[in-house]
Amino acid sequence: MTVGNVFFAVASVVALLGAFMTIASQSPVRSAVGLLITIVGIAALFLMLNAQFLAAIQLIVYAGAVVVLFVFVIMLLGPDAGDGEGTVARARVARYGAGAFFALLAAAAAHLVTRAPDAVFTPFGAVDPEHGSVEAIGRLLFGSDVVPFELATALLIVAVVGAIAVARGKPHVRRQSKSASPTARMFHGPLMARDAQRPLPTKAEKAAKAAGGA
Repeated sequence: MTVGNVFFAVASVVALLGAFMTIASQSPVRSAVGLLITIVGIAALFLMLNAQFLAAIQLIVYAGAVVVLFVFVIMLLGPDAGDGEGTVARARVARYGAGAFFALLAAAAAHLVTRAPDAVFTPFGAVDPEHGSVEAIGRLLFGSDVVPFELATALLIVAVVGAIAVARGKPHVRRQSKSASPTARMFHGPLMARDAQRPLPTKAEKAAKAAGGA
């Protein structure tokens, strides 16, 4: 057991635990925290592959921007923005359906891997010294691939705007106060002692009390 194997095992367990927390938690905030933990685990795996640039991008772009954007939307709409009579049932059906689909997909992939014959590995050809560097990726992003890069940004904005529109589409019904007292409806409780059926003593009562005490 080498140090690299231990690091790989720890990073894999962290990524899997974060993914499970993302899909199993009922609170949107905890799901966002689970997604953040998954991203940190994936960044650790990139570090093990000696891909420092991809690890930094995982932490800066996804953990520092995308997850923060999710948290802002959750805080803007509220953790229970989608709660309704039929929302919970539809969410449960979608969750179970997606879980069953990915379980079948994983089983099919495992079956194909176990039934596949011994493959002959073909080595890759020689690459340029700048392959995978920051300069090469920057030339691709802001050169020939600038249109897909900007479309991905627009897709994230449209998704956020759509989520806000769906959550704000139904007006919230305010519950009317059932209290008969105007003071209780306004201040949620009595304002003065006489409002709690304990009237203040009059001057005559104060004088009688003072005379009795003397």
